Amino acid sequence: MIVRTFPDRLELITQPDHARLARAIMDHCVPLRDRPRHDAILLAISEHDSGWAGPDAAPIVNPARGAVFDFISAPPALRQAVWPRSIAGLEGDPWAAALVAQHALTVYDRLRPDGEWTPFFEAMEAARAALLRAAGLPLGDLLGDYVFVRLADLISLAFCSGGIDEQRFDAFTVRLHGTRVVVTPDLFGGAVIPFGIGARVIPNRPFHSDYDLRRALSEAATAILSGDLAARM
Repeated sequence: MIVRTFPDRLELITQPDHARLARAIMDHCVPLRDRPRHDAILLAISEHDSGWAGPDAAPIVNPARGAVFDFISAPPALRQAVWPRSIAGLEGDPWAAALVAQHALTVYDRLRPDGEWTPFFEAMEAARAALLRAAGLPLGDLLGDYVFVRLADLISLAFCSGGIDEQRFDAFTVRLHGTRVVVTPDLFGGAVIPFGIGARVIPNRPFHSDYDLRRALSEAATAILSGDLAARM
C-alpha cells in the first residue's frame, strides 16, 4: 500500500494500481517501442506489484503507532513474500518474470547486509537464473531491458507517493514538481502525458486494530488524483 499523508486525511493507493499506472505511462515511451522484447517489458511493468494484491486488500496496522503499514514499513516477512507471488503470476512469460525478479533484487539491494534478508536474495537470484535459462538470453540483455521497468516504477511512485526527492537511475532523473513528474533526458518525444489514479480517502487518525482500519476503508470515498509527465516544468 502507498500512503499519502495529510493533516486531516490519508490517501491510500494500492501497489497493483500504481503498477498499472506505470504501464499506462510507459505505453508512451518512444525508445521502448523499438525494443525487441517490448511486450514482455510492458507486461513486467504492469504486473511487477501483483503480489501485493492480497496484502493491499487486507491492510494491517502497526500496533505500536496505530499507523497503516505501507510498502516500505511493512514487516519484512510480508514484503519478502510479495515477490514469489508476482513472479509466479508471470510463469507464462519467463522474460517478464525475470524482469520482476531483477526488480526485487534492485529495490531491496540496500538490505543485503541484513542477515534477515539473505534467504530472500538467494531465492531471487536463483529464480532469476532459472528464468534466464528458460528465456535463453543473457543477464546483460535483462539489465538493458530492466532500465524501462525501474524508470516506470520511479515515475509512478514519484506521483503516487507525493515524494519530492529527486530519484536517479542509469542516466535518468525523476522528480515530482507539484502534480507534474519531470523525467530527463526525455523519453516521451516532447509530449506532455496526462494521467490519473484512484485513491481511497480515510481520516488521518490512529487505528486501534486491523479491523478498525479495514472498516474505515470500507466506508472510504475514492478520489481521482490527476497529474502529468513531461521533460520539463
